[in-house]
Amino acid sequence: MTVVIDRNKRPEGQESQDRASRPPRSAAARAREKGGADGGLYKRRTPIYPKLVHGAWRRLKWALLIVTLTIYYVTPWIRWDRPGDLPDQAVLVDFAGRRFYFFFIQLWPQEVYFITGLLVMAALGLFLASALFGRLWCGYACPQTVWTDLYIYIERLFEGDRNARMKLDAAPWSFDKAWRKGGKHAVWLGIAFGTGGAWIFYFHDAPTLIRTFWIGQAPMTAYVSCAIMTFMTYVLAGSMREQVCTYMCPWPRIQGAMLDEHSLQVTYRFDRGEPRAPHKKGATWDGRGDCIDCNACVVACPMGIDIRHGPQLECINCGLCIDACDEIMLRVERPKGLIAYDTDAAVAARAKGEKAVYRLIRPRTLYYAAALVLVSGLMIWGLVGRSPMDVHVLRDRNPTFVRMQDGDIRNGYTVKIANRSFQPMSATIAFEGVAGASLKTPGVDATPGALTVTVEPNQIRAVRVLVTAPPTALPHANMPAAFVVRAGDADQSVETTFLSGAANTR
Repeated sequence: MTVVIDRNKRPEGQESQDRASRPPRSAAARAREKGGADGGLYKRRTPIYPKLVHGAWRRLKWALLIVTLTIYYVTPWIRWDRPGDLPDQAVLVDFAGRRFYFFFIQLWPQEVYFITGLLVMAALGLFLASALFGRLWCGYACPQTVWTDLYIYIERLFEGDRNARMKLDAAPWSFDKAWRKGGKHAVWLGIAFGTGGAWIFYFHDAPTLIRTFWIGQAPMTAYVSCAIMTFMTYVLAGSMREQVCTYMCPWPRIQGAMLDEHSLQVTYRFDRGEPRAPHKKGATWDGRGDCIDCNACVVACPMGIDIRHGPQLECINCGLCIDACDEIMLRVERPKGLIAYDTDAAVAARAKGEKAVYRLIRPRTLYYAAALVLVSGLMIWGLVGRSPMDVHVLRDRNPTFVRMQDGDIRNGYTVKIANRSFQPMSATIAFEGVAGASLKTPGVDATPGALTVTVEPNQIRAVRVLVTAPPTALPHANMPAAFVVRAGDADQSVETTFLSGAANTR
């Protein structure tokens, strides 16, 4: 027999159970809520008290929380030996030195396309993961989720689990309530300050900054950035929580374009759970589903939703409702997996008595994977073939050329040579395209061949080059030419023009 369930319809008695699960409210609170509902601009936030659950997904979230927070707090302290006065911090965004260091990779401002490529790769990876497994990023690795999990853990340490927190919030103020609330917020502020402090270490040398910060000698940007990050962490993870994911983050609305009926998501298997009803020990399971309408999945949800209503904007796919439901299924001696990572297509197929088919490889995932491989390949190719030298040429605009006493024509240029390596670079500058041209730099005699200059490691040297050519070598007013700079195995040619001012200067 096929059972058709309206997944958007709230089960009978659900509203009364939801009301019963909330802490008692004062008359003033009820009046304020009524006023907002009657025409106020905003409705007061209803606090969510997620219950602690135990299971595989909760353990996975703990593990990822530890890993991600360790990476965030420890990374600025990893040292990486670099020569000379270059910073020895492995990961550093050095605005003062106009460099980005990532272990053995050093990026210059002109190489911002590498950062763009990394952002494109991250976006495509997120698209692919979402198409395959739903909102895994939101449920396990998003900073908002990670810090909210940590804040809820601290909250439980001071105030207890769900029922204890609800009772404490409803109770009048007392010394016990004051020290518990005060202690919780003090630790929250400490974590928030540590978060802001770790953030500024990514932009300054960490060992130096941690000394200068406390004596008032750090840059003002460090204090401002730390204060902003502290405030945002404390507010977003402590007070706003699910509101950030629901109202502030654009990803819940964008993800709809990434998902389809074959995407694995946290799913209530209504083909197995319906019709639902309370169950007494020893009663038969014939003619009914496995869901006993206990609401364990609802009270465990950090977003405060009922997964049994189907896919919802607020769901972050954290899997905590799976652990809560599995625990109940074991108690009533039914198979686990009433709520599980599943696809809408598989659930619908089983409801029709058909075999569930999981299609991880489909056009959508192939497109995302191909785009990710392509961009990753371009990034690797760019890094591997990256030259240690970069050359730019600026031609003088005033005057554009100078006629010498002997009739020769001189053009002035500024050749900028960037040494991206960590060793001194000896570079030769040659001028091609104009026969008989000689090169001169202030303080050095003119040479018919090429100039040789030395560029210090990780520096840019601007070289003033004066190019002089005989009029017989200038049949046109504008002569195409090029500077060729060679340093070891690296060479680069930059096109320019040589101006003489007349079609024939002879």
